[in-house]
Amino acid sequence: MTNTDPQGFHGIDIGGSKIELVAFADDTGLREVFRERIATPGHDFAAFVQGVAGLVGRADAALGRQAAVGIGLPGVADPASGRQLSSNVPALNGRLVAPALEQALGRPVVIGNDCQCFALSEAQGGAADGLPTMFGAILGTGAGGGYCAGGRLQRGFNGVAGEWGHWSVPAHLLAQYGLPSIPCPCGRQGCFERYVSGPGMRMLHRHLGGDDAEPMVIAARANAGDAVAAATLAAHLDLLAHAFSSLVLGLDPHAIVLGGGLSQLPHLYQQLPAAVRRYLFPGAQVPPILPPRFGDAGGARGAALLARQQQTNRSAP
Repeated sequence: MTNTDPQGFHGIDIGGSKIELVAFADDTGLREVFRERIATPGHDFAAFVQGVAGLVGRADAALGRQAAVGIGLPGVADPASGRQLSSNVPALNGRLVAPALEQALGRPVVIGNDCQCFALSEAQGGAADGLPTMFGAILGTGAGGGYCAGGRLQRGFNGVAGEWGHWSVPAHLLAQYGLPSIPCPCGRQGCFERYVSGPGMRMLHRHLGGDDAEPMVIAARANAGDAVAAATLAAHLDLLAHAFSSLVLGLDPHAIVLGGGLSQLPHLYQQLPAAVRRYLFPGAQVPPILPPRFGDAGGARGAALLARQQQTNRSAP
């Protein structure tokens, strides 16, 4: 097998603890034919490349052909050097990941941010299927996202379209809740990610006088009448609403699909639309805010769709 066959696609979702590959036949849509996961060699780049190559080899055998490969990675690649910046997988930091994998696999690979892969999966066959535009917003260990138009991922000039978690929280909101401007691993200060992600909600709870409880515990306590937990959810909702109002004003998506662990909190779907509306000018409407269809399982699927999109681009006249 020497040529990439367009009738098969491998999607690889890479995280801090596991690497999952799903192989799809593209005969009647994306039909899963193979799935395997391994532990992520987080501190050994050679072992990381070898592990991915092993997964792809076994997936090729299951498909009976050499398939195109799409990969969802945490973090971003420096647009000038191509080197990866990834706090979740230290072995990738400063590495030219794509060339190393292409050499090991003997074919091109397309790499996208894991949040962008989530958005693409929900745009094609997911919660936002068929809509003209959508935004997939991850609320998990971090906060990020991706923007799709016509079911296709829009990556932008630097490939970082959708990184709303690294917008800065306005000073007046920090002052309103007495919050410090927290340093972010991206090198900036006061990024929304530090306040609205899962760890951000825990920080808000501690700041307001609570303990280091997990978000689901905080939500349960708020429902049971705990005042500190309720204040935490209110502050978190307000901060998140401000960020999402900027998404609406900047991109005006036809839907926002939530992903990550916080997407399991029912009050976000019940209360967030009204909270966002308070930050919009009169007459502007909040698009539907939807739970994901595929959730975390969509990462590998989105990576495969990214590979298919890339191949379509190459074959277009």
